Amino acid sequence: MLQASTIKFLKELKKNNNKPWFDKNRKVYETAKADFTNFIQAVIDGHSKKDPSIKNLLAKDCLFRINRDVRFSKDKSPYKSNFGASINKGGRKAEHTAGYYFHLEPGGSFAGGGIWMPMPDELKKVRQEIDYNFADFKKILGSAKFKNVYGDLSKSNEYMLSRVPKGYEPINPAVEYLKLKSYVAMVNIKDADLNSKDLVKKTVTAFEALQPVIQFINKSLE
Repeated sequence: MLQASTIKFLKELKKNNNKPWFDKNRKVYETAKADFTNFIQAVIDGHSKKDPSIKNLLAKDCLFRINRDVRFSKDKSPYKSNFGASINKGGRKAEHTAGYYFHLEPGGSFAGGGIWMPMPDELKKVRQEIDYNFADFKKILGSAKFKNVYGDLSKSNEYMLSRVPKGYEPINPAVEYLKLKSYVAMVNIKDADLNSKDLVKKTVTAFEALQPVIQFINKSLE
């Protein structure tokens, strides 16, 4: 579970996204960050029993910085109003691999993962693996465990091509997945559940449901 004070800090930060306020509340931030770190470590320790690739991972290597990169953004708010953690064998700095993700933001928290906007060469490999082994891929996405948690991979407009990618035909049975630019699945988490004693267990269950998808993607990238 996460402490109510952690959720309160993020809410307050969203209202007061400026350096003077943040500096004044730095100790509160450090306490909230430690709380989130402990939660992520508990998730890693729990899920590593099923996924040994993250067994020796430390939460501190998975957390993203709260400072925003504002160099190319119209929004000059200096801080993110969320805590995020990328959990895979390489931590947050891992490239070219699929992994798990937890996003803590009042009103917008979620758990899930996959691979987000891979480079063209990696995307080509994933699509090729889906095309060659669509029966296996379809079986993974059709499993009761995956469907009960996620329903399907995210097919929002930002993740989908409007046309079939070059080299594939519209009649390809896997076409709806070949058009994806990102392969991610997410389950929303209500604010009321963030303070639940079952939060670690529910997150681990969500990651377990996603694990076969992660393995399928990473196998295609090897």
